[in-house]
Amino acid sequence: MSKPIAIELRKGFFTDTEKMLVETDGLSASLFLFGSGVHAVRLKNELGEIVVLPFQGQQVWDARFFGRSLTMKSMFSQPYPTQTYLNTYGGFAIHCGATAMGVPTAADSHPLHGELPNAPYQTAQLLVGQDERGPYLTVTGTYQYTVAFNHNYVARPLVKLYANSSRLPLSLTVENLKNTDMELMYLAHVNFRPVDNGRLVYSAPCDSEHVRVRSSIPSHIKPAAGYAEFLAELEADPEKHNVLAPGLAFDPEVVLFVDYQTDAAGWAHSMQLHPDGSADFISHRPDTLTHGVRWISRTPDQDCLGIILPATAEPEGYSAEKAKGNIKILPAKSSITFEMEVGALSPAEAQTFGEKIAAILAG
Repeated sequence: MSKPIAIELRKGFFTDTEKMLVETDGLSASLFLFGSGVHAVRLKNELGEIVVLPFQGQQVWDARFFGRSLTMKSMFSQPYPTQTYLNTYGGFAIHCGATAMGVPTAADSHPLHGELPNAPYQTAQLLVGQDERGPYLTVTGTYQYTVAFNHNYVARPLVKLYANSSRLPLSLTVENLKNTDMELMYLAHVNFRPVDNGRLVYSAPCDSEHVRVRSSIPSHIKPAAGYAEFLAELEADPEKHNVLAPGLAFDPEVVLFVDYQTDAAGWAHSMQLHPDGSADFISHRPDTLTHGVRWISRTPDQDCLGIILPATAEPEGYSAEKAKGNIKILPAKSSITFEMEVGALSPAEAQTFGEKIAAILAG
């Protein structure tokens, strides 16, 4: 396994006309500006493509494989150059945290989901390499967040596209640059597109002990009549949410907390199995991402399935999570890496993936 070639991405490389930067081994990387002025890198292989925002949160704005979009339906046709979370919301994978995460309460001063989602990255790189899984292209970079007397850390995200693969390794490393401990919160907001009558299959027992419904309603959510009753039904029988029947009232949203079991290597697995046998999937490591948050929102304007949002805490904001004891501590001069794999599966791959989940649940 050789060291990858690193290409430093400069903002001056990006223009309104999309330009090819690299073509190699069935992979390509091209650069362009959205009409809004946001910089974007398009990585493509034989099965599909992803679009990454190298200087804005290093979000994976879009993912398309097997001729279909994996990305949530939103009100945004393109990203916008803002750090305000809800003013440019519609990306496929968004890093949230790291000094705080979740919906702020009256006791909090942090923005919705923290400073990372649309953080202005100071550096960005394209890596061209090959490892035991084959040739790949990677987008990565660094964002240093420093506030005198309070915070000083570096975030290093990574998303990797392999040749002839629809599986994306996705990670974030946080390094505490301080000489004192750092409080840390993180959530990976991976936003799939729901499919009518899609079925959720995951390595957690679906009972009220392991799948719990959030009963609190955030201030930015305005539920319709009958919403509280629907939550009560799910709390009594969480299996009702496992099939995404069109008539279910995931409007404006439903949030559940899921306790996972893992395979021998420490990975937990989840998928949305489509009626045609294909699937979307996400795998994560509960040893670091200790909380599983499921988010479903099906409205006329937004249609989104967070099959699981791997996290270090529940998304109730800093003060509430601190009271629960859910704030991680990152020691001085140390780092932590949060790892996931996300993407799409062919029918044959989905069958194998489902068998792996069944084996975990069987013990």
